[in-house]
Amino acid sequence: MSKSTNHTGAEQRAASRTVDQLLEKYAESHRNPTNEYIHFVCVPAIMWTVLGLIWALHPVLAIGAALLALIYYVSLSVPLAIGMSLMAALMLGLLYVLPATWVLPLSIGVFVVAWIFQFIGHKIEGKKPSFFDDLRFLLIGPLFVLGFLYRRLKISY
Repeated sequence: MSKSTNHTGAEQRAASRTVDQLLEKYAESHRNPTNEYIHFVCVPAIMWTVLGLIWALHPVLAIGAALLALIYYVSLSVPLAIGMSLMAALMLGLLYVLPATWVLPLSIGVFVVAWIFQFIGHKIEGKKPSFFDDLRFLLIGPLFVLGFLYRRLKISY
């Protein structure tokens, strides 16, 4: 006789959603509170600097890169994609209002400092960054931060 479960189809789908699996895998190397706090500051900073580095080449390229990332985010979770689109719009807006001559040096400086702190966080954690195993985690890091905020605000994703 087979043992039946009391899970609904929706619960089973939710338990195996790709976004949940990716966020859980990412969280495995981000459990130390100090490392988490560093990531909550540095991951958005790095996201902004990457957009800034691309913006320095041409603003349309930065907007295109953000749109490509958003397509990936929509494939994972529409509510998270909405949050990421707001975050990207805010970051692109900041790049737009900055004097053009500031974008590249500021982006490089923040990028270097933020990555130094990221590696300090992982030294404290005692685990290597997730993207060393899978480059997708460079895009999952911002979702990890946003997912934490969503859970705090009790927003489903």
